[in-house]
Amino acid sequence: MNLSVKDAARILSVAEKTIYRWIKQELVPAYRVNGQHRFNQSELIEWATSRRMGVSPEAFDEPEEAAKPLPSLTDSLEAGGIIYRLDGNTRNEILEGLVNNLRLSEGVDKGYLLKVLIAREELASTSVGDGIAIPHPRNPVLLHTTQPTVTLAFLEKPVDFKSLDGLPTTVLFCVISPTLRAHLHLLSMLGYALKDYKFRKVIEQAEGREKIFAALRQVKKGMEKINNKNG
Repeated sequence: MNLSVKDAARILSVAEKTIYRWIKQELVPAYRVNGQHRFNQSELIEWATSRRMGVSPEAFDEPEEAAKPLPSLTDSLEAGGIIYRLDGNTRNEILEGLVNNLRLSEGVDKGYLLKVLIAREELASTSVGDGIAIPHPRNPVLLHTTQPTVTLAFLEKPVDFKSLDGLPTTVLFCVISPTLRAHLHLLSMLGYALKDYKFRKVIEQAEGREKIFAALRQVKKGMEKINNKNG
């Protein structure tokens, strides 16, 4: 619980009164500590990502000596790959099939990863609506993976992931990362990409690899233009 209301407002690029309104409506994950509202940074970014909200780049700032280059969404998807026609009748069957197909670092325990992914879904669905879910471990560091990956999976048939909009899930983006900082960054970038109409369209239509990466490159160019303007 390391963020104040002011910090949360700055990271989410909204007014402090908006944060207070969300707290009153019990929309945003907040805690009461010594009479003041506090936020967990990873929970806040996950919450914003699930609602496809933008997150300020400063959310990933670290001291210069500790900072390492953040992974790009394109490179991470290249590393994780795309799975077509992932079969399963239930959420847990789908997650088991997903884990068995993931490109994992040597030494990662698939059985443990499956338990972690299921536990995360039991805590709160990772569905972001419109048939898309983003299964990921709550604490990525415990997996001891060495490479950040994003794996895109198209399901053979719709499966219930207990989405808030009530729609069954047909598409998964699984995020696996060696550090919390990289993990949160990828979740944020993925949330941004899913707001792009053209990228969403190729995902909804389960297009081939070339079209998916072409659309993602266009998203990246758009993000670079925004960053250049802000800079």
